[in-house]
Amino acid sequence: MTNLDYNAIAELSLSGELIDRTIAKSILNATDVVLLEQLAAAYKVRHYYWSNRVRLHFLLNAQSGLCPEDCNYCSQSKISTAEIEKYPLIAQEKILQAADRAASLRAGTFCMAISGRSPSESVFNHVLEAFEVVKSKHDLKICACLGLLSAEQTRRLAAVGVDRVNHNLNTSENHHENICSTHTFSDRVATIKNVQQAGITTCSGGILGMNETDEDIIDLAYSLRELDVTSVPINFLIPIAGTPLGDVNQLNPRRCLRILNLFRFILPQQEIRIAGGREVHLRSLQVMGLYPANSIFVGDYLTTAGQAVSADLAMIRDAGFVLENPDGSILESELIEC
Repeated sequence: MTNLDYNAIAELSLSGELIDRTIAKSILNATDVVLLEQLAAAYKVRHYYWSNRVRLHFLLNAQSGLCPEDCNYCSQSKISTAEIEKYPLIAQEKILQAADRAASLRAGTFCMAISGRSPSESVFNHVLEAFEVVKSKHDLKICACLGLLSAEQTRRLAAVGVDRVNHNLNTSENHHENICSTHTFSDRVATIKNVQQAGITTCSGGILGMNETDEDIIDLAYSLRELDVTSVPINFLIPIAGTPLGDVNQLNPRRCLRILNLFRFILPQQEIRIAGGREVHLRSLQVMGLYPANSIFVGDYLTTAGQAVSADLAMIRDAGFVLENPDGSILESELIEC
Protein backbone atom coordinates (compact mmCIF):
# COMPACT_ATOMS: atom_id res chain seq x y z
CA MET A 1 0.00 0.00 0.00
CA THR A 2 1.62 3.24 -1.14
CA ASN A 3 -1.14 5.85 -1.28
CA LEU A 4 -2.67 5.93 2.17
CA ASP A 5 -5.74 7.97 3.05
CA TYR A 6 -4.50 9.37 6.36
CA ASN A 7 -7.82 11.00 7.17
CA ALA A 8 -9.46 7.58 6.86
CA ILE A 9 -6.75 6.13 9.13
CA ALA A 10 -7.51 8.83 11.70
CA GLU A 11 -11.21 7.99 11.54
CA LEU A 12 -10.41 4.30 11.92
CA SER A 13 -8.29 5.06 14.97
CA LEU A 14 -11.00 7.25 16.51
CA SER A 15 -13.55 4.49 15.99
CA GLY A 16 -11.49 2.20 18.20
CA GLU A 17 -10.41 -0.11 15.42
CA LEU A 18 -6.85 -1.45 15.46
CA ILE A 19 -4.64 -0.28 12.60
CA ASP A 20 -3.56 -3.44 10.81
CA ARG A 21 0.06 -4.41 10.25
CA THR A 22 0.11 -3.59 6.53
CA ILE A 23 -1.07 -0.04 7.13
CA ALA A 24 1.26 0.32 10.11
CA LYS A 25 4.29 -0.63 8.00
CA SER A 26 3.20 1.79 5.30
CA ILE A 27 3.00 4.59 7.87
CA LEU A 28 6.56 3.91 9.02
CA ASN A 29 7.84 3.81 5.44
CA ALA A 30 5.87 6.68 3.95
CA THR A 31 7.74 9.27 1.94
CA ASP A 32 8.65 12.69 3.29
CA VAL A 33 6.24 14.19 0.74
CA VAL A 34 3.24 13.03 2.79
CA LEU A 35 4.73 13.65 6.24
CA LEU A 36 2.67 16.79 6.88
CA GLU A 37 -0.48 15.00 5.77
CA GLN A 38 0.36 12.15 8.16
CA LEU A 39 1.02 14.58 11.02
CA ALA A 40 -2.28 16.37 10.39
CA ALA A 41 -4.16 13.08 10.64
CA ALA A 42 -2.33 12.11 13.84
CA TYR A 43 -3.15 15.53 15.29
CA LYS A 44 -6.82 14.97 14.52
CA VAL A 45 -6.74 11.94 16.81
CA ARG A 46 -4.62 13.68 19.43
CA HIS A 47 -6.86 16.77 19.43
CA TYR A 48 -10.01 14.69 19.89
CA TYR A 49 -8.76 13.34 23.22
CA TRP A 50 -6.29 15.99 24.36
CA SER A 51 -7.21 19.20 22.51
CA ASN A 52 -4.13 21.48 22.32
CA ARG A 53 -3.01 20.74 25.89
CA VAL A 54 0.55 19.70 26.75
CA ARG A 55 1.51 17.90 29.94
CA LEU A 56 4.90 18.48 31.55
CA HIS A 57 6.76 15.83 33.53
CA PHE A 58 9.87 16.29 35.64
CA LEU A 59 12.33 13.40 36.09
CA LEU A 60 14.68 12.83 39.02
CA ASN A 61 17.37 10.14 38.89
CA ALA A 62 17.47 9.40 42.63
CA GLN A 63 19.91 6.48 42.44
CA SER A 64 22.43 6.14 39.64
CA GLY A 65 24.51 3.25 38.34
CA LEU A 66 25.24 0.21 40.51
CA CYS A 67 22.83 -1.89 38.43
CA PRO A 68 23.21 -5.69 38.03
CA GLU A 69 21.22 -5.80 34.77
CA ASP A 70 22.84 -5.95 31.32
CA CYS A 71 20.53 -3.72 29.23
CA ASN A 72 22.60 -2.86 26.15
CA TYR A 73 21.34 0.71 25.85
CA CYS A 74 21.96 1.76 29.44
CA SER A 75 25.00 3.57 30.78
CA GLN A 76 24.05 2.40 34.29
CA SER A 77 24.17 -1.34 33.53
CA LYS A 78 26.81 -3.73 34.82
CA ILE A 79 28.33 -4.12 31.34
CA SER A 80 28.64 -0.40 30.66
CA THR A 81 32.00 1.36 30.80
CA ALA A 82 30.43 4.78 30.28
CA GLU A 83 31.69 7.49 32.58
CA ILE A 84 28.62 8.46 34.57
CA GLU A 85 28.04 9.62 38.10
CA LYS A 86 27.22 6.71 40.40
CA TYR A 87 25.53 7.16 43.75
CA PRO A 88 23.14 5.35 46.14
CA LEU A 89 19.67 6.68 46.94
CA ILE A 90 19.91 10.41 47.58
CA ALA A 91 18.72 11.99 50.82
CA GLN A 92 15.07 12.84 51.33
CA GLU A 93 15.98 16.54 51.47
CA LYS A 94 17.35 16.42 47.92
CA ILE A 95 14.30 14.53 46.69
CA LEU A 96 12.08 17.23 48.15
CA GLN A 97 14.22 19.95 46.53
CA ALA A 98 13.70 18.24 43.17
CA ALA A 99 9.94 18.11 43.81
CA ASP A 100 10.04 21.84 44.63
CA ARG A 101 11.72 22.41 41.27
CA ALA A 102 9.10 20.30 39.47
CA ALA A 103 6.32 22.34 41.06
CA SER A 104 8.00 25.64 40.15
CA LEU A 105 8.17 24.52 36.51
CA ARG A 106 4.44 23.74 36.50
CA ALA A 107 5.11 20.07 35.88
CA GLY A 108 2.03 18.01 36.53
CA THR A 109 3.98 14.87 37.40
CA PHE A 110 7.09 14.32 39.48
CA CYS A 111 8.82 11.19 38.19
CA MET A 112 11.45 9.55 40.38
CA ALA A 113 13.63 6.75 39.09
CA ILE A 114 16.21 4.55 40.78
CA SER A 115 18.66 2.22 39.09
CA GLY A 116 18.74 -1.49 39.78
CA ARG A 117 16.74 -4.65 39.15
CA SER A 118 14.37 -4.15 42.07
CA PRO A 119 14.62 -2.04 45.23
CA SER A 120 15.86 -3.61 48.46
CA GLU A 121 13.54 -3.42 51.45
CA SER A 122 15.63 -0.64 52.98
CA VAL A 123 15.67 1.45 49.80
CA PHE A 124 11.98 0.79 49.19
CA ASN A 125 11.07 2.06 52.67
CA HIS A 126 13.07 5.26 52.10
CA VAL A 127 11.35 5.75 48.75
CA LEU A 128 7.91 5.34 50.33
CA GLU A 129 8.77 7.90 53.02
CA ALA A 130 9.99 10.37 50.39
CA PHE A 131 6.80 9.99 48.36
CA GLU A 132 4.67 10.67 51.42
CA VAL A 133 6.61 13.88 52.14
CA VAL A 134 6.31 15.10 48.54
CA LYS A 135 2.57 14.38 48.55
CA SER A 136 2.11 16.31 51.80
CA LYS A 137 3.79 19.41 50.36
CA HIS A 138 2.86 19.56 46.67
CA ASP A 139 -0.15 18.98 44.47
CA LEU A 140 1.94 16.83 42.16
CA LYS A 141 1.16 13.47 40.68
CA ILE A 142 3.93 11.01 41.52
CA CYS A 143 5.29 8.48 39.06
CA ALA A 144 7.69 5.87 40.44
CA CYS A 145 10.23 4.06 38.25
CA LEU A 146 11.75 1.42 40.52
CA GLY A 147 12.48 -1.62 38.37
CA LEU A 148 10.74 -4.97 38.68
CA LEU A 149 8.02 -4.88 41.34
CA SER A 150 6.05 -7.56 43.15
CA ALA A 151 2.33 -7.38 43.81
CA GLU A 152 3.03 -6.62 47.48
CA GLN A 153 5.34 -3.72 46.57
CA THR A 154 2.79 -2.16 44.23
CA ARG A 155 0.13 -2.36 46.95
CA ARG A 156 2.45 -0.47 49.29
CA LEU A 157 3.04 2.18 46.64
CA ALA A 158 -0.70 2.61 46.25
CA ALA A 159 -1.07 2.99 50.02
CA VAL A 160 1.21 6.07 50.10
CA GLY A 161 -0.60 7.73 47.22
CA VAL A 162 1.66 6.98 44.25
CA ASP A 163 -0.38 7.89 41.18
CA ARG A 164 1.57 6.07 38.50
CA VAL A 165 4.35 3.55 38.04
CA ASN A 166 6.66 3.57 35.05
CA HIS A 167 8.02 0.30 33.74
CA ASN A 168 8.84 0.34 30.04
CA LEU A 169 8.56 -2.70 27.81
CA ASN A 170 11.43 -1.03 25.91
CA THR A 171 11.09 -3.13 22.76
CA SER A 172 9.14 -6.00 21.25
CA GLU A 173 9.04 -9.43 22.85
CA ASN A 174 10.88 -10.84 19.84
CA HIS A 175 13.73 -8.28 20.04
CA HIS A 176 14.05 -8.25 23.83
CA GLU A 177 16.65 -11.00 24.03
CA ASN A 178 18.93 -8.91 21.80
CA ILE A 179 18.72 -6.03 24.29
CA CYS A 180 18.83 -7.73 27.70
CA SER A 181 19.50 -11.22 29.07
CA THR A 182 19.18 -10.68 32.84
CA HIS A 183 15.41 -10.40 32.79
CA THR A 184 12.70 -11.29 30.30
CA PHE A 185 9.96 -9.47 28.46
CA SER A 186 7.51 -11.48 30.58
CA ASP A 187 9.13 -10.10 33.74
CA ARG A 188 8.34 -6.59 32.54
CA VAL A 189 4.77 -7.48 31.64
CA ALA A 190 4.30 -9.04 35.09
CA THR A 191 5.32 -5.78 36.79
CA ILE A 192 2.84 -3.80 34.67
CA LYS A 193 0.06 -6.20 35.61
CA ASN A 194 0.99 -5.98 39.30
CA VAL A 195 0.73 -2.20 39.06
CA GLN A 196 -2.69 -2.39 37.42
CA GLN A 197 -3.99 -4.87 40.00
CA ALA A 198 -2.91 -2.46 42.76
CA GLY A 199 -5.12 0.23 41.22
CA ILE A 200 -2.23 2.44 40.08
CA THR A 201 -2.17 3.81 36.55
CA THR A 202 0.52 2.48 34.26
CA CYS A 203 3.27 4.25 32.35
CA SER A 204 5.03 2.05 29.83
CA GLY A 205 6.66 2.72 26.50
CA GLY A 206 9.83 1.94 24.63
CA ILE A 207 13.19 2.94 23.27
CA LEU A 208 13.37 3.23 19.51
CA GLY A 209 16.53 3.07 17.43
CA MET A 210 18.00 -0.09 19.02
CA ASN A 211 18.45 -2.09 15.80
CA GLU A 212 14.79 -3.11 15.89
CA THR A 213 12.80 -3.81 12.73
CA ASP A 214 9.55 -2.16 11.65
CA GLU A 215 7.82 -5.33 12.84
CA ASP A 216 9.34 -4.83 16.30
CA ILE A 217 8.08 -1.25 16.47
CA ILE A 218 4.59 -2.35 15.50
CA ASP A 219 4.67 -5.28 17.95
CA LEU A 220 5.69 -2.93 20.77
CA ALA A 221 2.77 -0.61 20.03
CA TYR A 222 0.38 -3.58 19.82
CA SER A 223 1.65 -4.94 23.17
CA LEU A 224 1.10 -1.58 24.88
CA ARG A 225 -2.41 -1.41 23.46
CA GLU A 226 -3.17 -4.96 24.62
CA LEU A 227 -1.93 -4.11 28.13
CA ASP A 228 -4.09 -0.96 28.07
CA VAL A 229 -1.41 1.21 29.63
CA THR A 230 -2.30 4.79 30.52
CA SER A 231 0.82 6.72 29.53
CA VAL A 232 3.35 5.88 26.82
CA PRO A 233 6.82 7.48 26.89
CA ILE A 234 8.60 7.21 23.56
CA ASN A 235 12.38 7.34 23.96
CA PHE A 236 14.76 7.64 21.03
CA LEU A 237 18.06 5.94 21.72
CA ILE A 238 20.89 8.26 22.66
CA PRO A 239 23.99 6.22 21.78
CA ILE A 240 26.32 6.40 24.78
CA ALA A 241 29.98 5.47 24.41
CA GLY A 242 30.78 2.52 26.63
CA THR A 243 27.49 0.72 26.00
CA PRO A 244 26.94 -2.07 23.43
CA LEU A 245 24.67 0.25 21.43
CA GLY A 246 27.07 3.17 21.68
CA ASP A 247 27.71 3.30 17.93
CA VAL A 248 24.12 2.77 16.75
CA ASN A 249 22.50 5.75 15.05
CA GLN A 250 19.51 4.77 12.93
CA LEU A 251 17.21 7.75 13.44
CA ASN A 252 16.48 11.07 11.81
CA PRO A 253 13.77 13.63 12.65
CA ARG A 254 11.31 12.42 10.00
CA ARG A 255 11.65 8.79 11.08
CA CYS A 256 10.96 9.83 14.67
CA LEU A 257 7.84 11.73 13.63
CA ARG A 258 6.52 8.75 11.68
CA ILE A 259 7.05 6.55 14.76
CA LEU A 260 5.15 9.03 16.93
CA ASN A 261 2.34 9.18 14.37
CA LEU A 262 2.07 5.38 14.32
CA PHE A 263 1.85 5.19 18.10
CA ARG A 264 -0.89 7.84 18.12
CA PHE A 265 -2.94 5.91 15.55
CA ILE A 266 -2.56 2.63 17.48
CA LEU A 267 -2.94 4.23 20.93
CA PRO A 268 -5.46 7.02 20.29
CA GLN A 269 -6.53 7.71 23.90
CA GLN A 270 -3.21 7.31 25.66
CA GLU A 271 -0.96 10.07 26.88
CA ILE A 272 2.03 9.86 24.54
CA ARG A 273 5.19 11.51 25.83
CA ILE A 274 8.27 12.39 23.83
CA ALA A 275 10.94 11.38 26.31
CA GLY A 276 14.69 10.70 26.08
CA GLY A 277 16.37 11.63 22.81
CA ARG A 278 13.85 14.33 21.89
CA GLU A 279 16.46 17.04 21.51
CA VAL A 280 19.08 14.76 19.93
CA HIS A 281 16.93 13.18 17.24
CA LEU A 282 14.02 15.54 16.52
CA ARG A 283 16.31 18.59 16.70
CA SER A 284 14.71 21.53 14.85
CA LEU A 285 11.52 19.51 14.32
CA GLN A 286 10.83 19.00 18.04
CA VAL A 287 7.68 21.09 17.96
CA MET A 288 6.23 18.88 15.22
CA GLY A 289 6.34 16.00 17.68
CA LEU A 290 3.64 17.73 19.72
CA TYR A 291 1.11 17.11 16.96
CA PRO A 292 0.96 13.36 17.63
CA ALA A 293 2.26 13.51 21.23
CA ASN A 294 0.74 15.48 24.11
CA SER A 295 3.44 15.33 26.76
CA ILE A 296 7.16 15.98 27.26
CA PHE A 297 9.78 15.85 30.00
CA VAL A 298 11.25 19.17 31.06
CA GLY A 299 14.74 19.32 32.51
CA ASP A 300 17.19 16.45 32.22
CA TYR A 301 16.82 12.70 31.73
CA LEU A 302 18.39 9.87 33.70
CA THR A 303 22.00 10.29 32.57
CA THR A 304 21.71 12.79 29.72
CA ALA A 305 20.87 16.48 29.63
CA GLY A 306 17.75 18.02 28.12
CA GLN A 307 17.38 21.47 26.59
CA ALA A 308 16.65 24.56 28.66
CA VAL A 309 13.16 24.68 30.14
CA SER A 310 12.72 28.18 28.73
CA ALA A 311 13.21 26.76 25.22
CA ASP A 312 10.55 24.10 25.85
CA LEU A 313 8.05 26.66 27.11
CA ALA A 314 8.73 28.96 24.17
CA MET A 315 8.23 26.07 21.76
CA ILE A 316 4.89 25.17 23.34
CA ARG A 317 3.68 28.77 23.41
CA ASP A 318 4.80 29.66 19.89
CA ALA A 319 2.95 26.68 18.39
CA GLY A 320 -0.30 27.68 20.10
CA PHE A 321 -0.36 24.83 22.60
CA VAL A 322 -1.30 25.38 26.25
CA LEU A 323 -0.01 23.83 29.45
CA GLU A 324 -2.01 21.70 31.84
CA ASN A 325 -1.94 22.45 35.54
CA PRO A 326 -1.41 19.46 37.87
CA ASP A 327 -5.20 19.25 38.33
CA GLY A 328 -5.77 19.06 34.57
CA SER A 329 -6.97 22.63 34.17
CA ILE A 330 -5.37 25.02 31.70
CA LEU A 331 -2.49 27.20 32.83
CA GLU A 332 -3.18 30.77 31.75
CA SER A 333 -0.92 31.60 28.81
CA GLU A 334 0.36 34.81 30.38
CA LEU A 335 1.85 32.73 33.19
CA ILE A 336 4.03 30.73 30.82
CA GLU A 337 7.35 32.44 31.25
CA CYS A 338 10.05 31.94 28.68
